Amino acid sequence: MKFKLTSIAAAIILSPATFAADMEDIERLTVKGKYLSVNQSNSIKSPTPIIDVPQSLSIITAEEITARGITSIGQIIDYAPGVNTSQGEGHRDSVVFRGVRSTADFYLDGNRDDVQYYRALYNVEQVEILRGPNALLFGRGGTGGILNRVSKKAKTSDKFVNYNVSANTFGAYNLQLDTNVDTGDKSALRINAMYESLDNHRDFFYGDRYGFNPTARFELSDDTIVDVSYEYIDHERFIDRGVPTANGEPVEAFEEIVFGDPDNNYQTLGADVFRANVEHTFSDNLKGNFNAFYGDYDKVYSNFYAAGYNAETEQVTLDGYVDTTQRENMILSSNLVGEFETGSIGHTVIFGGEVINTKSNQDRYNPVFDSTDGDRETFNISRPLSFRGLTGTNAEGVTVTADFSDLNDDTHVDLDVYSFYVQDEIALSDNFDLVLGARFDSFDIEVFNADPEVLETRSRKDEEVSPRAGLVYKPQKNISIYASYSESFLPRSGEQYANINGDANALDPDTFTNQEIGVKWDFNDSMSFTAAIFENEQTSLDNDPNDPESFVEVDSDVSGFELQLQGYITDKWYITANYSNLDGENASGVELRELPDNTMSVWTTYEVNEVFGFGIGATYQDESKVSTSASSPVLPSYTRVDASAYYTLSDKMRLQLNVENLTDTLYFPNAHSTHQVTVGAPINARLSLIGSF
Repeated sequence: MKFKLTSIAAAIILSPATFAADMEDIERLTVKGKYLSVNQSNSIKSPTPIIDVPQSLSIITAEEITARGITSIGQIIDYAPGVNTSQGEGHRDSVVFRGVRSTADFYLDGNRDDVQYYRALYNVEQVEILRGPNALLFGRGGTGGILNRVSKKAKTSDKFVNYNVSANTFGAYNLQLDTNVDTGDKSALRINAMYESLDNHRDFFYGDRYGFNPTARFELSDDTIVDVSYEYIDHERFIDRGVPTANGEPVEAFEEIVFGDPDNNYQTLGADVFRANVEHTFSDNLKGNFNAFYGDYDKVYSNFYAAGYNAETEQVTLDGYVDTTQRENMILSSNLVGEFETGSIGHTVIFGGEVINTKSNQDRYNPVFDSTDGDRETFNISRPLSFRGLTGTNAEGVTVTADFSDLNDDTHVDLDVYSFYVQDEIALSDNFDLVLGARFDSFDIEVFNADPEVLETRSRKDEEVSPRAGLVYKPQKNISIYASYSESFLPRSGEQYANINGDANALDPDTFTNQEIGVKWDFNDSMSFTAAIFENEQTSLDNDPNDPESFVEVDSDVSGFELQLQGYITDKWYITANYSNLDGENASGVELRELPDNTMSVWTTYEVNEVFGFGIGATYQDESKVSTSASSPVLPSYTRVDASAYYTLSDKMRLQLNVENLTDTLYFPNAHSTHQVTVGAPINARLSLIGSF
């Protein structure tokens, strides 16, 4: 599927309100789905009706997150079009946006949230998934898409206490509290807090997560609102890198075996995040927004994993490392949104800028086995493996020990980014809208390699302009037909600024372009259909194998289409259905990794009466390759069936049951490499008590 377009558009896909309308007293949260307004700090940044927004977008609200029993970003991705999950080495959210894998294209209230960890949802008002390059609003990265969490804000003239207590059949449980206090006519305080004890189907798995997020709002005048927020994050969890493959597929016989060290496969994260936002209305036609963000993160990631597997001898080779990251992100951003007319032509202009300073220190140590004087050792496969606490019996029956003593790298990064952008949404007539915009980014990075054997400092500065253009045609108010073009880039220091050693110091950024056409059709107030067809292209430079001093372009291409139907068939019956078709390959014609040709999902709910309702859904993923190589093993296709039911105990309390993998299917949703394939969870249920007082 190849096509070339030169203008902008998007399919906008909104999640519904919760299937139990009478539970609004419990949830308290109202999201006005028709408009994405700048004062919600969401990702579009202009007060544009959804049907006119030139971007492929999905939104899931807090109400639906609660009603579906969702506790992770991955569960949202399972039912979203055009995206699928990646393993993330068992310690981070990782999303494949239209064939582009990312661990850093995450945002919180529009601010970059690039540290690698699993994000909690206890303080989220809605989650937004934008597909296609997004450099104009977000800068570098966002090459296949971005995921933005919109946080809950304090509410003036309101008082409530909401709670959610849940437990699942693995033994995990979750406690959440959301309370809002009106502290005066023009101020309010809101506190969201959570504790989660983690458990699942895999041996040795453990963990817990704490989150504490007070926010305050001050309405200084009718025109000025100030929101301030602090979040404390404390996470710890067991790291599971999955099972090996043989004969081109995951080894099902190993589904219950953990290939790691129960005492030294773990992640810890501590973080303090501060946010402040000022919104000011200068006039009916001009609004401004200023945002300050500071995050201080301290993370440790330790793991062993299967690096090799011998099917004849039933032996596995373990490798591993321990990795630490200390990062500080300071982000200052602002924008102005103005609406005006020039003659008969209307304009909505966004002008904004951003300053980012990131300081990131990271190091990695490999293990050294006393038996091999290297970082790998072979063990007989058993449950559990004969390796715990850095000590075990190898395949030859010899007692071995390991120690994380081999320095792999130690880098200290200082990054400065300066950006500004402008976009004009031009209403040419009642039927045609034109969108034009561009962003300039200056990306200046300095990396000190503190490895005693290297001890060098390298730097590189990239300056890029990312354009965006598009056209929207509306034959009538409830239908839009559109086309789009946008670009993004990713510097060679990568998502995590690891280094610019070797050739990376001399290579220009990777560039990404997206071309898209589609249609959005609101049948009525309660049912809509969206469709988009697109092509994403990546271009990067690499060394010419025939001339080390020259470079050649290396391209990859992903094309496909997305469909979604969603809405209320009747007042009591709701349905959402997604389908995505993706086709991608690199310059050598090899299919890209973790890119299933077909994915689809459907979720439907029915309100039987005023107190009882139920839901059922399924998500399907076609087979995909573990790696981008001709001989790569594959992840088999699978279908997972999920279900839910709720019973309203009173006006302020409901009991809710969510069941995942109702048919107890064995499936392998993603992988990091050939011998690190994730084992999907068997049938499990979560029982929740949700209420307010």
